Amino acid sequence: MSTPTIAPVIRKISPLSPSEAKWTQLSKIEWTDQTGKDRIWEAASRKTRGKTGIDAVAIAPILRHPSKPPSTLLILQYRPPVKAVCVEFPAGLIDEGESPQEAAVRELREETGYEGEVLDCSPTIVADPGLTDANMQMVTIEVNLKEGDAEPAQHLDEGEHIERVIVPLSELYDKLQAFSKEEGKIVDARLYHWSLGLHWSKKLR
Repeated sequence: MSTPTIAPVIRKISPLSPSEAKWTQLSKIEWTDQTGKDRIWEAASRKTRGKTGIDAVAIAPILRHPSKPPSTLLILQYRPPVKAVCVEFPAGLIDEGESPQEAAVRELREETGYEGEVLDCSPTIVADPGLTDANMQMVTIEVNLKEGDAEPAQHLDEGEHIERVIVPLSELYDKLQAFSKEEGKIVDARLYHWSLGLHWSKKLR
């Protein structure tokens, strides 16, 4: 990873021909609805899906520390499609031959430097089924820290620029509200839904 020196800038947006597309493809879906009417749907798909049938993982880290409240770990990463820095959970594609759990442990280590134990792995879920068949599993990983632990080194790929933010679980909802009001930032839906669950589970007791 090179040291960032300038703010990212979108220089041009133009149509992408299928022959140029390395990661995604558009499909025309011809289907028949519940009334027997034939219809057409446009959808985007990833080209990287392996034999597991699962595209990616998102990681919900739970950080435990002997003298600090239970926390989670967010990343801030510029996402060109939304032209903003996205506040999100660590995430990444599953490599060929990996299980979702193995991919989650690897991605957490690469993007944040932290390592932990898998506590839970969700069923396969989708985020935007009206647009894409892209799917993922959400993996909860517990990271046990000790007093005096230094922040671990990241292991980022070339071109990745990721900022790490630790947030106590009790403050997560309010922190995301604050991030959403900052110019040039947007909160990822999966993370926000996760925080909403925590928030309302407390409010509705």
